[in-house]
Amino acid sequence: MERLSGKNVLITGASSGIGQAIAVRFAREGANVAINYRGGAAQAEETRAMAKAARANAAGTEFVVQADVAVEDDVKRMFAAALEAFGRLDVLVNNAGIQKPCASHEIEIADFDRILAVNLRGPFLCAREAIRHFLSRPGGGVILNNSSVHEIIPKPKYLPYSISKGGLENLTKTLALEYAGRGIRVNAVGPGAVVTPINRAWIDNPKARGEVESHIPMGRAAEADEIASVFAFLASDEASYVTGQTFFACGGLTLYPEFRVAWASGE
Repeated sequence: MERLSGKNVLITGASSGIGQAIAVRFAREGANVAINYRGGAAQAEETRAMAKAARANAAGTEFVVQADVAVEDDVKRMFAAALEAFGRLDVLVNNAGIQKPCASHEIEIADFDRILAVNLRGPFLCAREAIRHFLSRPGGGVILNNSSVHEIIPKPKYLPYSISKGGLENLTKTLALEYAGRGIRVNAVGPGAVVTPINRAWIDNPKARGEVESHIPMGRAAEADEIASVFAFLASDEASYVTGQTFFACGGLTLYPEFRVAWASGE
């Protein structure tokens, strides 16, 4: 299936994890992909090679572009590079994100500011540039934000991260409402626990992984490919009547899993 054939897509933070899986999936679906990275050029080139291989013999283009999404000049340069390569942009995927565990009363302001800058300022800057482009030519466009179950579920010791994802929910809804009449769709995906490098601490520890997965009604963490498939649907014309939504791909984490046993019902 090539639901994204001929679409030009920019994916931030695509050198590993979910971003890498999105780039590969979109290439398999026929899209031309611009693969953004901040550090780690070798990883970005690996993603490019994987995307190219996913096409088999189908036509398409993929290239890498370095930029820190929290820096306005970097974002403008990144969009200029994508537009020079593709001529136009159809889909933006705001995937870049960071987190750092710390008790809330011990958070350094520099860490707080950096997490908000990457996770919330970055998506705003990228969305702004994408919308400016979408409005400059016919056809509208699509913006997809990689959020988290923690846009609605508190995450102690990850306060800046949780705040950023809550803000991303409102960013998604506000932009969707503001530009719905101009052919621009804005949605988000809210993953739960996913097997990616950012989660290595519990993935590689059987005890810790067991504790994480015990809270997931489906009993397992997701693979990055499973999250990428949701992005592919939302980017495609199959989701042409969907905007302003967060699709939670979380194995049931948002279903209040502790209520699997009716301990509060008196029965």
